[in-house]
Parts: sequence; structure tokens; C-alpha cells
Amino acid sequence: MKKKAAQVGIKVQSMDRKKLDEKVRGNHQGVLAQVKVIDASMSEGELFERIEKQSKMLILILDGVTDPHNLGACIRTADACGVDAIILPKDRSASLNSTVRKVACGAAEYVPLVRVTNLSRFIKQLKQHFVWVIGTAGEAQQTIYEMDLPKKMALVMGAEGSGMRRLTRENCDDLVKSPWREASLVSMSLWQQVFVYLNTLGNRLKVDRVIYVIHKKSG
Repeated sequence: MKKKAAQVGIKVQSMDRKKLDEKVRGNHQGVLAQVKVIDASMSEGELFERIEKQSKMLILILDGVTDPHNLGACIRTADACGVDAIILPKDRSASLNSTVRKVACGAAEYVPLVRVTNLSRFIKQLKQHFVWVIGTAGEAQQTIYEMDLPKKMALVMGAEGSGMRRLTRENCDDLVKSPWREASLVSMSLWQQVFVYLNTLGNRLKVDRVIYVIHKKSG
């Protein structure tokens, strides 16, 4: 590790375990790095400009994901599946803290994140920019395989258990369900469900990205 660091011009300082423990809140694996956090946040206006310029767009909207581990895993999954931007409401959503960044494994510094004050109003604005908004619901009549997919679309995922909020749901253009059995989906965590939907969309939209994700077991 020291050799690799030297090759790219990173200064290395050795210290004993006790001093490392004093510098860290929580666990570490014997290595600390001081880095400048890259902010991948994007404003609503910047996103709309990007939508106008791109011929294809895949957006993930997370409505009410309050658990940092879940949010971090969703961001990592979205990055692997070729998502162009992630939308988060400012209320009822986990903040982009150190836990989220750690679980996201670098994706939080790469995938544009847009925080919006009013999610329902923002969805209406997306539709004005010709983005088709698709909500996920177990009782939907069609599966994600059966619906016609536009080139620009946003997938809405609600929180575990409660799902999408009422106004969010009402503003969706379409509702879809997974072709997987409901019993299988219920046993999945949110990021796993996100992967099922995004993987399917990525294949159908021919997203030129790696579409598999490996998550380490926590603890």
C-alpha cells in the first residue's frame, strides 16, 4: 500500500493503533486517508438543462428513504445500473452523511443528487420536460416488462413498508410492478428491489454500464 501511495504522490505517515483510534469515530481497518469530499449535487435547473440536451435519460426518485444504509446502497446500485440522476425530497429523507457515503462506496461522489423541496411539484415539472414518470406498486396492472418505455423516464421507489406517498403516486404517469413474485419482493431490502427494477430498465434501454452489484455483508 505504501508503494502504491508513493507512485501517485500520496504522503504516508505511520502511527500506532492507539493514535489511529483517537482520530476515528467508529471502526477502521488500520488505514486512514484525508481526502476532499467531491460534491456531486445538482440543482433542479441544471438537471432540466441536462434533460434537454440528452437523448436518453434514466432518473431514480426515492420517496421517503430515511435509513442511511438503505440510501447508500440505493445510490451504489443506481450508479451500477446507469442512472443519470437521483432525486431526493428534502423532508423524509436521509441526509448525505458519512454513513451514506461509506455504504455507497464512492457512488455518492459520482451520481448527481438533486434535493427538492416539493417532490410532487418537481414531478410535474419533470413531465413538462417530457420525462415519463413511472411509480412502482405491487397492485399495478402491468409489469415493467409489459409497458412501453420512453427514452426519457423517471422511476419512483417508495420507502420500505409504506411505499410512495399519496401525492407522489397520483402524479405518476404509470404504475408498474415487478414480474417477480410478490413474496420474493417482500423479503428483499429496498436497494435489492431498486436493483430488480433498474436492472430490467437498464437492459431494455440498453444502458451501457455494468449492471451487477456486489454488497458486502455488514458487520
